[in-house]
Amino acid sequence: MSFLTPTDSCLFKQGRHFRLYDKLGAHLTSQGGVKGAYFSVWAPHAKRVDVVGDFNQKNKKIYRLHRRNDGSGLWGNFIEGVKKGDRYHYRIGSHKGKDRMEKIDPFGFFYETSHETSAIVWDLKYRWQDDDWMRNRYKKNSLNKPISIYEVHLGSWQKKMEEECQHFLSYRAIAETLVDYVKDMGFTHVELLPVMEHPFYGSWGYQTLGFFAPTSRYGTPQDFMYLIDRFHQKDIGVILDWVPAHFPSDAHGLEKFDGTHLYETQDMHPDWESCIFNNGRHEVMAFLISNALFWLDKYHVDGLRVDAVASMLYLDFSRQEGQWKPNFLGGKENLDSVAFLRCLNEEVEKSFSDVLIAAEESSAWPHVSQSPKKGGLGFDMKWNMGWMNDTLSYFHKDQKLRSKHQEDLTFCLHYAFDEKFLLPLSHDEVVHGKSSLLGKMPGPEGEKFSNLRCLYGYMYAHPGKKLLFMGSEMAPWSEWNHDEALPWDLLQYDRHQGVQNWIRHLNRFYKKEKALYQQDFLVDGFEWVYVDNKKPGVISFLRKTKAGKRQEAIFVVCHFKSRAKYHYRLGVPQGGAWKVLLNSDDQKFGGRGLLRADSYKAQKISSQGCPYSITLTLPPLSILFFKR
Repeated sequence: MSFLTPTDSCLFKQGRHFRLYDKLGAHLTSQGGVKGAYFSVWAPHAKRVDVVGDFNQKNKKIYRLHRRNDGSGLWGNFIEGVKKGDRYHYRIGSHKGKDRMEKIDPFGFFYETSHETSAIVWDLKYRWQDDDWMRNRYKKNSLNKPISIYEVHLGSWQKKMEEECQHFLSYRAIAETLVDYVKDMGFTHVELLPVMEHPFYGSWGYQTLGFFAPTSRYGTPQDFMYLIDRFHQKDIGVILDWVPAHFPSDAHGLEKFDGTHLYETQDMHPDWESCIFNNGRHEVMAFLISNALFWLDKYHVDGLRVDAVASMLYLDFSRQEGQWKPNFLGGKENLDSVAFLRCLNEEVEKSFSDVLIAAEESSAWPHVSQSPKKGGLGFDMKWNMGWMNDTLSYFHKDQKLRSKHQEDLTFCLHYAFDEKFLLPLSHDEVVHGKSSLLGKMPGPEGEKFSNLRCLYGYMYAHPGKKLLFMGSEMAPWSEWNHDEALPWDLLQYDRHQGVQNWIRHLNRFYKKEKALYQQDFLVDGFEWVYVDNKKPGVISFLRKTKAGKRQEAIFVVCHFKSRAKYHYRLGVPQGGAWKVLLNSDDQKFGGRGLLRADSYKAQKISSQGCPYSITLTLPPLSILFFKR
């Protein structure tokens, strides 16, 4: 008996088999009443493939796989006596007659700890308890709903102390603290830095080796399922970072798997010194798309954030002239990767239409979040790297210098609705000497905290979904260090606790007010009220729900100067009473509490281009949310 049918082989060769995880790798089964496992692997140029594991260490028996006689390059065989928990790897004799190579199973469900090089025979049985979440997921992941993501690196969110040393928490231990914390803070989703097995912890998972195996640093596959299950039971979605652009060159991994460049091109990535997936090869496309669907299928994952998309799209990415060759049309576009990404998103849409696929794409490539049928790449959302860079550049400047740079804030609205954008303040902005977000803020200590609260408020007010890296809500002074737990002790101090409370209130407010999310990707959802780059310092705008009798609007006022404006006349778009719903200068958030009233009656006195106005004290470095 073979797990592989002629149809499997045919679809695999065509690059159209997207459930390879059900066929390749090690699968516990029985034949003729004898228990064991069926092993199968792709190695078209191998002369011989043996399985070496715990099951043949005593009897020294050689377990050889058999090549399929159909040109697929697939090998397979049933081995009796194999049981769950047995370690194994493949010994591959290459076509060049060199010494046999020891290779880990590309489709292994569970790997040994990072310093070992074997896979572990395992099953993926788990009794899920997230039926309610899965049944209603399409509502939670809808793009006209609030999406506020807490980005997490599991190894450093919290750690346990043993003999004055910090050690990892397990998936199950993390579930007991992280899930409730995310719920309390009001985030709708978490995004986990790649959990797929990676040999070097310091890569944060972005040098993935075991694409079908959650890292064993924190426990078993079922332990990871438990963590996801717990999030779902608390009504929180789980997004995984996914890295289909490249992989590390560890000798036991995918590199020259059968002695040839099988999964990879012949070029190395210039930025990461890693192997680049050959997206033009049908079998590689099937491998990668199967991997994406695997996490959505077997682990109930609610979305993927595809890493380094720009590096896949451009042949000249990080390369000098002469280091790359144009495509057959003479352009710099990587047409194979374009075809792969479109196929990926089409297949996800067919099988899991209620999940989110986001692109970390940093260039001006058009229509990233538009359907392939309309010429797009098919992603649900695109990270707005332009907004992130311009906004942080503005907030980094001393308030005295901001007068000449207000366009850094306003320019994004020229293209804010060209794509379905997600606004990221991610881990990339608080590492490699860039400082923490608090450390980027100018001025004395008090102003730094005011600036940071203003930054966070501006992100939640701006069109686009939201993402914040773990720890940023407690305003750490130092940048993130993956070897240490987050500095939870900071929350004993009022200012740090105030920022955390501000994020908590922003999330709750954001989820409550439809105007802040219902039309994130439509120009009708945003309207400037006052913006004058010649007299900078104050801007105001409206966020609006869909037009109609019950249309609602949130009026947002930002003040980016460090001195309060007393008796300030603020233009408002309509008459009536304007209630302050949220104020970053409130004392409960660490502010000075200069705004005394919580409601203001508009006067029919024109100001800032508006027919009505109110008079108030405008706190320094603040953001105010009003509703009529």
